[in-house]
Amino acid sequence: MTEVGSAAVWDLENDQQRPWTWTSADAAGLPIFPGLVRYDEVGTGKIQHAIRFTLPQSQAAMVPPASHWAATSSNPLAPPMGMKLRLKASYDISGFSTNVQVILTALKTYGMIMADNGSAMYLSGAPDNRWDNNDLHNLSQVPASAFEVVQMNPIYTAANVPQGAVPAIASFIASPTSASSGTKVTLTWQASGASYYVISPQIGAVRGNTATVTPTQTTTYTLYATNQYGRTQATVTVAVQ
Repeated sequence: MTEVGSAAVWDLENDQQRPWTWTSADAAGLPIFPGLVRYDEVGTGKIQHAIRFTLPQSQAAMVPPASHWAATSSNPLAPPMGMKLRLKASYDISGFSTNVQVILTALKTYGMIMADNGSAMYLSGAPDNRWDNNDLHNLSQVPASAFEVVQMNPIYTAANVPQGAVPAIASFIASPTSASSGTKVTLTWQASGASYYVISPQIGAVRGNTATVTPTQTTTYTLYATNQYGRTQATVTVAVQ
């Protein structure tokens, strides 16, 4: 049996972030996969995105696109989640292997974003048997002083987190509301202000305002409507004869 500790929904067809103050599998509320160093990218000779990294201390603050903090320090000089660093253009990378140079070039171009608490200046990569871990360890030769902060504005704390209206659900209905096992049932809703919807159980993330389910027993469905300010929910029950 598979057990899940947490899950997060990401709509890859728009640029909406997680709701403010919401976490994900990363403390910063960011998706993990896009920030990983992947061997196939290195093999092409180019990484075209920022890389996620961790630090042991963080304050109760966040810099977009981070949406959440998980403070480990009360020091006001501790970094906020979402802080972006970039390897200085002047740093000489010629002494590193070709693969490591690809990573360091990405750090000069796209930088790295603080995504969680953890080891100091720790970059994350996707597991792959083709990695040469001894070679990757050479990344530790790059000192923290070789990086510069490139984004620290705006910084949000509990005092100034953006506020706004959560989605409004006007209706959430099932047709029919009573059916035999395995019969298709249409769920329909009217709502406003949502970035995306999730229906549980069975369906997951959806677009539009209808979805089809085939319950085999009496089931209560929950519609979750979410935007950057929070989530609203409504339920409907389908009785199975």
